[in-house]
Amino acid sequence: MTATLIDGKAFAAKVRAQVAEHVTRLKTDHAITPGLAVVLVGEDPASQVYVRSKRKMTTEVGMKSVEHRLDAETAEADLLALIDTLNTDPEIHGILVQLPLPKHLNEDLVINAIDPAKDVDGFHISNVGLLGTGQKSMVPCTPLGCLMMLREHHGSISGLDAVVIGRSNIVGKPMAQLLLNDSATVTIAHSRTKELADVVRRADIVVAAVGRPQMVPGDWIKPGATVIDVGINRLDAPEKGEGKTRLVGDVDFDSCAAVAGAITPVPGGVGPMTIACLLANTVTACCRANGLPEPEGLTA
Repeated sequence: MTATLIDGKAFAAKVRAQVAEHVTRLKTDHAITPGLAVVLVGEDPASQVYVRSKRKMTTEVGMKSVEHRLDAETAEADLLALIDTLNTDPEIHGILVQLPLPKHLNEDLVINAIDPAKDVDGFHISNVGLLGTGQKSMVPCTPLGCLMMLREHHGSISGLDAVVIGRSNIVGKPMAQLLLNDSATVTIAHSRTKELADVVRRADIVVAAVGRPQMVPGDWIKPGATVIDVGINRLDAPEKGEGKTRLVGDVDFDSCAAVAGAITPVPGGVGPMTIACLLANTVTACCRANGLPEPEGLTA
């Protein structure tokens, strides 16, 4: 391996420490405690683990953590009524409805019921539009974390050639917009991109967010490029025992690390930044709600 390892765990710990400092300042100087409400509908095991982790880290940085756990059969009207209550609660500055939702619930309707100012996931159509037009918005957590790491590593990404592989509303599209807002030259690639390997080879920055395990090999990477691997995929790992799995990203780590200048690992790269940026977004939302300066270094 020749690439510099971009340690997402260490960077996320740094972001959480910054958040904790801002929370302490808000409490001491303004008697305000940022509050995050998480709504979980159903019993999805992965969602439950994620929600527990959010609660733990929210309280660790000194913020108020509120959870609402609803049955999988919860009526849409009841969920919308809860969101309306949270929208008007002055002690709640961030609202997150854990996805995926049970199939009988309309995700778009639910997401767009959240007050855009409290939409710390950055999924509300108003925030999508604001981000797309370069205005102040709440930014999706995973792309924000990627941007923070790129800024830390490069200092400035202005003028660099960036390729985002993947066009999802959650990562690919907002990631491309954030890079564009920082004056990178951006290409969005996807499964139907012709000569995909050649497109990727010209990039100074590659963000892989396509959801295909080890799709990007090392010979697609420009020597010295920075590789941000958003993918989290499980593959069988018989060497670990029967039924065991291992986590891999969307890039083939070993071959890409031999060529790249810097690379994020999986696990321990982008993943830890997602919750850290959720906490950062909650503090940002709290400051905006109270007419206070936004925390430096924690926004796009």
